[in-house]
Amino acid sequence: MPEVLDPVDVVCVGVGWTGGIIGKELAQDGKQVVGIERGGERGPEDYLTMHNELRYALRYEMMQDLSKGTLTFRNEPNQKALPMRQLGSFLPGKGVGGAGVHWNGQTWRFLPYDFEIRSRTLDRYGPEKIPEDMQLQDWGITYDELRPYYREFEEMTGISGAAGNLNGTIQEEGNPFEGPRNEYPTQPMITSPVLGRFMEASASVGLHPFMAPSANLSEAYTNSDGVARGPCQYCGYCERFGCEWGAKADPTVTVLPSAQETGNFELRTQCDARRLVYDEQEGRVTGVKYVDTVDNTVYIQPAEVVALTAYGLWNVKLLLLSDIGEPYDPETGEGVVGKNYCYQNFGGGAAGYFDDEEWNLYMGAGALGAAVDDWNGDNFDHTDLDFLHGGNIAISQTGKRPIANNESPPNIEKEWGAEFKRASVKYHNSTASISAQGAVLPHRTNYLDLDPTYTDEWGDPLLRMTFNWTEQDRKLAEFEGQRCAEIIEAMGPTKMGVGTEVVGEGGNYDIRPYQSTHNTGGAVMGSDPNQSVVNSYLQCWDAENLFVPGASAFAHNSGYNPTGTVGALAYRAADGIKQYFKRPGMLG
Repeated sequence: MPEVLDPVDVVCVGVGWTGGIIGKELAQDGKQVVGIERGGERGPEDYLTMHNELRYALRYEMMQDLSKGTLTFRNEPNQKALPMRQLGSFLPGKGVGGAGVHWNGQTWRFLPYDFEIRSRTLDRYGPEKIPEDMQLQDWGITYDELRPYYREFEEMTGISGAAGNLNGTIQEEGNPFEGPRNEYPTQPMITSPVLGRFMEASASVGLHPFMAPSANLSEAYTNSDGVARGPCQYCGYCERFGCEWGAKADPTVTVLPSAQETGNFELRTQCDARRLVYDEQEGRVTGVKYVDTVDNTVYIQPAEVVALTAYGLWNVKLLLLSDIGEPYDPETGEGVVGKNYCYQNFGGGAAGYFDDEEWNLYMGAGALGAAVDDWNGDNFDHTDLDFLHGGNIAISQTGKRPIANNESPPNIEKEWGAEFKRASVKYHNSTASISAQGAVLPHRTNYLDLDPTYTDEWGDPLLRMTFNWTEQDRKLAEFEGQRCAEIIEAMGPTKMGVGTEVVGEGGNYDIRPYQSTHNTGGAVMGSDPNQSVVNSYLQCWDAENLFVPGASAFAHNSGYNPTGTVGALAYRAADGIKQYFKRPGMLG
């Protein structure tokens, strides 16, 4: 029998960005908070030997161990799903801070269009513009409602950038297509020579380039919690690495120290949550059942409020295992838990190879980049196009490391051998690559459920992912790839290559090559309980004291990295939990 512990006010299941933010906010509010984390504790002192490409970038030391927990995958509902045995398309983190430790730091706000995408599409183009199987829906919240929570996340992390729409006034710097906003806490990162070349070329073809927003600090910064961090050193070891300098915002150097300083936050590591204890008649979750993996003792931690703050995929798995909410059925379209699984479309891109120019591309930072948003969202007319939405087009100088260097022009067919090696060396510092980060919109047959065959180390069913690219994705990649080519051509390369197809053979999604760790949906937010799992405060319709923030709440995935919106929703959920303690019940 599980050992039942003394109750607390709040328990967070997972201690990354969402768990860290909610833990800090509620601990500072005087609540007793427990954070349950399946991985080990870690911090900047553990990152001092991180500049090891083989260990961390290629052997995935910071990532989840798939031998203990993974998922199964198939492209179509009529196929048998098989377990993902090796990390590939996406890289869920393990340990305190989660994927928020090994991310690049690219931090965007979604467009106002995104949160009202169905309504705005109908208003501008009519119902015939939305394909029958595209489950497009509004988020139940507007950009203006989420705007103050974006600001909280950006000020806590010290995001570097320049506002393009400063409280409704378009600026010369920044993104003119973004929603109204305040100024960024810190200045943009440096404009390196290759980024400057991209910005000049983009402007020459009529676009509106700007420096991308970054969680890698451009200057020293102290946030409102008194957390002080130094500026980025442009070492090029961000993605798949922790930052030993603390310049890259992550939960272990921002929200978690602030939470622990209160004395109200207890972190329990090496603890794997297996169920939420659910009272369906009362419409409440009474606690969390978890295993201490050090000695395999099973505990139940009672709590007044439970925040499901794991990686988005595992949020959905725990809801399904705990029988909370109606599982989605792709045959009937009924049910909500598992619906609207989306990803990121990086099919469109282009690269230029310059015989007579070199840049110091070994230097960089995870979010050092420049971008254009002219072809994102509904910033351009889709009347005569056979797809919706678009993508942010960007060039990133993240730092070229020696092992993964494989830059060679398209006339080199083989990625091995003497000719390939010579070309790789020649173009190591002479290649400019740009890509479109395409939105992915929900489709009836892209969803998550429990696998009927395969189980994890505890004997529980694995999560099953059913996902494939659609004609929407293929058309979007083709269009965005052509736009990328126009910019590269304006940069004046000696040779160039263009990608206009989604990643995968025969136009099918392939889970093996890395693409992005941008898994979204499955526990989506909205204003209708029949169409969503949570309301605008991320409060579960079927359990009023359960809050489920994170990318699992996205009704679709936009043309940006998701973390900025994940952070904003976490602050929104924390606000909702504070209101719930004052006035229990469903929040309006």
